[in-house]
Amino acid sequence: MNMNRALYFRRRLANYVFVSMSLAMALFGLVWLAFILGALLKNGIAALSPSLFTEATPPPGSAGGLSNAIFGSAVMSLGAVLLGTPIGLFAGTYLAEYARFGKLAFVVRFVNDTLLSAPSIVTGLFIYELVVTRMGHFSAIAGALSLTVIVIPVVVRTTENMLLLVPSGLREAASALGAPRSMVIKLVTWKAARAGIITGVLLAVARISGETAPLLFTALNNQFMSTDITHPMASLPVVIFQYALSPYEDWHTLAWGGALLVTATVLTLSIIARLLEGKKRT
Repeated sequence: MNMNRALYFRRRLANYVFVSMSLAMALFGLVWLAFILGALLKNGIAALSPSLFTEATPPPGSAGGLSNAIFGSAVMSLGAVLLGTPIGLFAGTYLAEYARFGKLAFVVRFVNDTLLSAPSIVTGLFIYELVVTRMGHFSAIAGALSLTVIVIPVVVRTTENMLLLVPSGLREAASALGAPRSMVIKLVTWKAARAGIITGVLLAVARISGETAPLLFTALNNQFMSTDITHPMASLPVVIFQYALSPYEDWHTLAWGGALLVTATVLTLSIIARLLEGKKRT
């Protein structure tokens, strides 16, 4: 009886210690996150004004905004999503529906996992050698392609995982009615996993929203508003990087404003993704 009490006491003590440590580490991370967000809000809100969204990046000592960087980020991110989503969707569908246990699927998953963990600067160097050197100059096209390489593995992973969660009974019921496999995937499995797939796309957009290294090697920057995707184009991450390192106080203010915009975008996309994920579970 005493041994059982001692064992119970030790287990309760161990559980208390581990719960306390987990709570302490969580609070430790939240405290630093609060400091970071506090500094971001304190310095970023001061930069928010209509000119931030309507004027292009200025020379030192002049008034201006980030309209060209916002436009460039939107264009390249949209291009990356439009290019990467279909590739990731069909690759994930192949892994989940056609070759779940095949040797080729094993290779594709291995390559996809490698891309997921690869540093983004490697992506930028890859597109630089493949596109920029052949074109002879930087361009928004190269920037979008470098972001596409980041989007694809995220969409592949989420698409495969979401399709694997679809009950096999739905596929079997549709097949029993005489529907070909392509129609089963299109009308049953894709529809059932739609919220999860959209969540993966939103997470991919959030992932590329703050990427700087790939764009430094591909799109570079442009101080002026440009709609020509075959030439260098500004982007928020690159402008933030360059302005934060500058000695000019007005550029520092714009860098804080751009950082606040990027953070707000990522936070909004993450919240939407969470809401869709919760809707999928219910």
